Amino acid sequence: MIANYHTHTYRCGHATGTEREYIERAIENGIKIMGFSDHAPFLFPDGYESGYRVPTALAEDYINTLKALREEYKDKIEILIGFEMEYYPLHFKEMLKYVKELGAEYLILGQHFVDNETRTEKFPYGKHTTGNKNTAEELSEFADYVIAAIKSGVFSYIAHPDIFNYDTEAPEYEREMRRICKTAAEYGMPLEINFLGLRTNRHYPAMKFWEIAGEEGCTAVFGFDAHDTMAAYDGDSLITANRMIEKYGLKLIETVNIKRI
Repeated sequence: MIANYHTHTYRCGHATGTEREYIERAIENGIKIMGFSDHAPFLFPDGYESGYRVPTALAEDYINTLKALREEYKDKIEILIGFEMEYYPLHFKEMLKYVKELGAEYLILGQHFVDNETRTEKFPYGKHTTGNKNTAEELSEFADYVIAAIKSGVFSYIAHPDIFNYDTEAPEYEREMRRICKTAAEYGMPLEINFLGLRTNRHYPAMKFWEIAGEEGCTAVFGFDAHDTMAAYDGDSLITANRMIEKYGLKLIETVNIKRI
């Protein structure tokens, strides 16, 4: 594995370690291309800022710190600076405009919420895709959002496309995930096998999803989804991910055709 485009920083509030430590760990293990893609900052129209994103107050520091490190390490590794961002129909234009103005070079889709991350009394921080009581309607909405994101042409790949927590044996799960996979294959959009899910035994990667992805001829990419120094290279999960590629007949790419925004 020579490239990883999914790396976070401490600014999101749920990652640890310094950027330099991540970079050194990657170099030591043969990574040639390292993309930082922390959770994209966004100030909602009502002034709300999600607690799991890079705060807008730290957004410029994120960009500037990585630019300085890129120059320092230019002879050892290629560093890309981007964000992991959702697709929200109500806010997408504003979100995209903001990250462009910051100087982000690329985006990966990480659809962590449904319903435009709308906050309610029941879900004061928005309805998360990993929740245990997600509905069939929300599953369909999730698929709609991911498909719209693919068609927008601004995302370089889809991070953890199987993050939505739902009964994978339900017929509606196969229907909606097949919609995503068909669109991804049609548009040549890589789908990420997420190593954070593998190393922490989450409900994703969901094997049913990858079975469908293989049937639809989808392209897969590996993503460390690093939130700590050691995860900037994850050899154990790499072994498991390669077995998935073989089992489901997936098309693996080592490097992604980055869509500059």
